[in-house]
Amino acid sequence: MKRIEVDGLPEEPLTAAGLFHQNWLDPIERALAGGQDVLVVLEPASYEHGEWRSSAAAMLARKHAPRRINMVSGEGGNVDALEAYLAKAPGVTGQYLEAAA
Repeated sequence: MKRIEVDGLPEEPLTAAGLFHQNWLDPIERALAGGQDVLVVLEPASYEHGEWRSSAAAMLARKHAPRRINMVSGEGGNVDALEAYLAKAPGVTGQYLEAAA
């Protein structure tokens, strides 16, 4: 599973969503089109970001099935634990998960 770490998104949700799609969508879709499953790691953000993140994960999963794409947010070992879980859960795709602090 290819891990793509997204950083530097602004705090405002609409602006963050726009920059995500502008700057990160292409490398994510290239990896999926190249036959790789993808884990997108995002920095923690306020709850207002949950909807656009969930929608992006779901739409990418639908578009690139049967490739798997999931998005997670968090830091350090918590993200690593989610990555380990997702690597062993072949039926899980199109999800946005937040690692506990």
